[in-house]
Amino acid sequence: MRLIGVTGGIATGKSTVDRLLEAHGAVVIDADELAREAVRAGEPALDAVAARFGSDVIRADGALDRTRLGEIVFADPTARRDLERITHPRITELMQERIEAALGGPAPLVAVDIPLLFENARESMFEGVLLVYAPRDVQLRRLHDRNGLDDTAAVQRLDAQLPIDEKRARATWVIDNTHGLEATKRAVDQWWNTVVS
Repeated sequence: MRLIGVTGGIATGKSTVDRLLEAHGAVVIDADELAREAVRAGEPALDAVAARFGSDVIRADGALDRTRLGEIVFADPTARRDLERITHPRITELMQERIEAALGGPAPLVAVDIPLLFENARESMFEGVLLVYAPRDVQLRRLHDRNGLDDTAAVQRLDAQLPIDEKRARATWVIDNTHGLEATKRAVDQWWNTVVS
């Protein structure tokens, strides 16, 4: 059983690589999914988010308005740090629960996808870090095409993370997700056969 971290930048294609790892038999634990779970209706963290950011970040159905909250926190580093202080303890608790459960199972690999792995100094949790890479210009194009973000909003999201090339220099392994799904699939297959099999 191996335990690794998976990271990248926004719009580098971590979800694609996660699915390819799962197809090989890995258990993937996605910190973004845990972040959504941490602020579900009825969770104390959601109440704390509403208290800090105002009731306009809560939709009429009681759920978090992630789009509105994103507009606030990506435009204001202090607000982003406040959100992290509220949510990260619960996300970390959920992550530890999922890791312990997965390590007790039969999968040959547990991969924990943490977008801000390097930013939050989580490398020591894992035997290595797999980076999903795409250059900054590709990230910007994908944010425009996929998310419909304008230049300002796309750059704010990229600037909220370490530059992708700095992450690349710190990673144990790199999957380049620049050249389409088939090339990425081949890269993941080769990585799996070299590192896991």
